[in-house]
Amino acid sequence: MDRPRAVAELRTALHRFARAHDDGWRRWCVALSGGADSLALTAVAAELKPTTALIVDHRLQPGSDAVAATAREQALRLGCTDARILVADVGTAGGPEAAARTARYAALSDAHGGAPVLLAHTLDDQAETVLLGLGRGSGPRSIAGMRVSDPPWYRPLLGVRRASTVAACAELGLTPWQDPHNADPRFTRSRLRTEVLPMLEDVLGGGVAAALARTAAALREDTAALDGLAEDAYRDAVCGDDLNTVRLAALPTAIRRRVIRRWLLAGGAAGLTDVQIRGVDHLVTAWRGQGGVAVSAPLREQRLIVSRRDGRLSLSVEPVR
Repeated sequence: MDRPRAVAELRTALHRFARAHDDGWRRWCVALSGGADSLALTAVAAELKPTTALIVDHRLQPGSDAVAATAREQALRLGCTDARILVADVGTAGGPEAAARTARYAALSDAHGGAPVLLAHTLDDQAETVLLGLGRGSGPRSIAGMRVSDPPWYRPLLGVRRASTVAACAELGLTPWQDPHNADPRFTRSRLRTEVLPMLEDVLGGGVAAALARTAAALREDTAALDGLAEDAYRDAVCGDDLNTVRLAALPTAIRRRVIRRWLLAGGAAGLTDVQIRGVDHLVTAWRGQGGVAVSAPLREQRLIVSRRDGRLSLSVEPVR
């Protein structure tokens, strides 16, 4: 009998990942939804190392508790040392997809206990992420997609196609959960998956998903190099809590905007957009005495403002009127 090919592919991917990233881990966690990707990952991860399955119940669909219970039973049958159901409180900020993702990561963060968390994102997910970044026009950082290593999150299957996880489940006799949201046209990522990527594959003659993933990998390498240069420039430009605009102005644009982003994040900003960073950059490169620039921050009834005075950029908090 031939050895199951899809399972072998996933095992190879996980062994390669472990050799590159395992820092003496005694155990790891897997974020398990019950779908084909995470179920296949759980199966091969439990073979390699003591594994805890973390199953997030978003409570967004009828019967979600039963789906979570089934995933837990499957995880234990696959050899996981533990399988825990986490109930998430999903808000509304950023829309349904973003709110569910935020709640999911918060639940996983509270539960992993310092162990690395394996996420079952595939090459297809990476391609969808790149297309989302292109659509938002948020610059190279968003087009660079997801990283394999982003502690405590790790993505060992970013080089594996979704078809392989589905085939692996079939080879192992596993029945994955079919999330109806994955085919719901109300959700942007669903339409990318079911409409946009198939059309691009057809029009461009195939290989689009893999090409997008390669583009993301190249951009991540470039971004990492520029971020390293920007870190040195940041240390030179920062003055207490402020930034020196003369030193900023002397920097190349790509480095300067990274320094500004680094400074804004250190000052409490979050969810920054390319438009906001460019707006702050104009306080350096196109200074005409204009007023401050508001940037995103997790503040209630307040906003974070960047202003220029006496050759420095400073941050202040103002009430929302």
